[in-house]
Amino acid sequence: MAEQTVEVVAAVSNRSRSLHRLGVLTGFAAGVWMGAAEAPTKFVTGGFSPVLLSFAMVSGVFTGRWTIPTLLKGTGYVFHDLREKKHLIIWALLGGALWAVANTLGTVAVRDVGLAIAFPLWNTDALVGLLWGWLFFYELRGAGVSVLMKVLGGTAAILVGAIILAYASFLRGAASGHHSWSGILVAIGAAVLWGTMFLPYRKAYISGMNPLSFVTVFTIGELVTMTTLALVFEGGPRELAHKIVLARPALFWMFLGGFCWVVGDLFAQYAAKYVGIGRAVPLMNTNQIWGLAWGALVFGEFAGKGTLVRILVIGGSAVMILGALAISFAAAPAKEHLSRSLASKRECERYGMDHTQVEASLAGDDPLSSRVSSRRWWDFLILILAVGVFVALAKDSTRVPFPIDLRWVAVMSAAMLISLFGCGYLLWKRTRFS
Repeated sequence: MAEQTVEVVAAVSNRSRSLHRLGVLTGFAAGVWMGAAEAPTKFVTGGFSPVLLSFAMVSGVFTGRWTIPTLLKGTGYVFHDLREKKHLIIWALLGGALWAVANTLGTVAVRDVGLAIAFPLWNTDALVGLLWGWLFFYELRGAGVSVLMKVLGGTAAILVGAIILAYASFLRGAASGHHSWSGILVAIGAAVLWGTMFLPYRKAYISGMNPLSFVTVFTIGELVTMTTLALVFEGGPRELAHKIVLARPALFWMFLGGFCWVVGDLFAQYAAKYVGIGRAVPLMNTNQIWGLAWGALVFGEFAGKGTLVRILVIGGSAVMILGALAISFAAAPAKEHLSRSLASKRECERYGMDHTQVEASLAGDDPLSSRVSSRRWWDFLILILAVGVFVALAKDSTRVPFPIDLRWVAVMSAAMLISLFGCGYLLWKRTRFS
């Protein structure tokens, strides 16, 4: 009996470590794709309205949701999952609304202070996410001193690295006269909203909802909120339609940014599911490095700057990487898993769900797949229509209105594809996208 107990404990421990590694990798992959997703915000420097740009990106997010994600599980699976967890629909809509407002504020910040300085300020959302995770979902409770120090120390290191990069960006802006305290405050406001957005994420996953289901409703919340904002701030339906027609040559790039965000957010949600928002948000915030790379290497934002700026950029990036590595080694011990299970049980009792099935989902299994039919013909039709939108916009697109280095675009794109197929394969092998 003792030997069997040891074997069971070992199996649970191995499964826990496996899911932790998977959550860490998907967190890093989220950073890669979310860094790329913000690159189109550079269009504000070409005279595009921040609200119009954000509206176009959200439209790209909604369209992109019906491409790759549709193939993974099919619409039948998603709608069945939503019917079983109706109480989470309002939370997903709320999360999408928060993202839409935060992204609009972030676009304004890029216009006022530049992409390279806006990114570090957004990363303070890690503190907000850490607070919500601890307060509402019992994350890090029972973690022990060693694990707690890794998570808190790693988060602090990422924030310190972000501050260093922000200072480097400030020096760049000071040299060109391009900085704005109002833009800085707007970026911090975006961070607060983005950090709060993760509260619905975690509430969904400790209730057993599949990330693909959550994203579906999430994008609807984004689109409704952003459409409302665009109608209000762009002068009504007729004026908005006129501006969209004028912006048609650039819409493909904005939609492409939305597609990148969909992929990044899927990885982010799997990270939040398997390691919690307290760990996932700082890992995702390595998008700071990728955003900096897009700004500095692709768009040449740091061209001709002095040695001090380059040292700060390299040093800040190194500190962020060390912080992320510390978090990646902070696997949750048994007591913390017990605390998380208590939070999950609370949700199940509140909404009348099966706690056993929810725990199975959190362990990487998929109890719903055996009860739902596979993809149908209309899923492939939806995919064709969504891809058709991107193709149509690509045909009418023009060159971006600012200089880019195509060699670095190729390098960054290669990194994105490696993370997509690498982490996608691991998610399929370990969880079948549960």
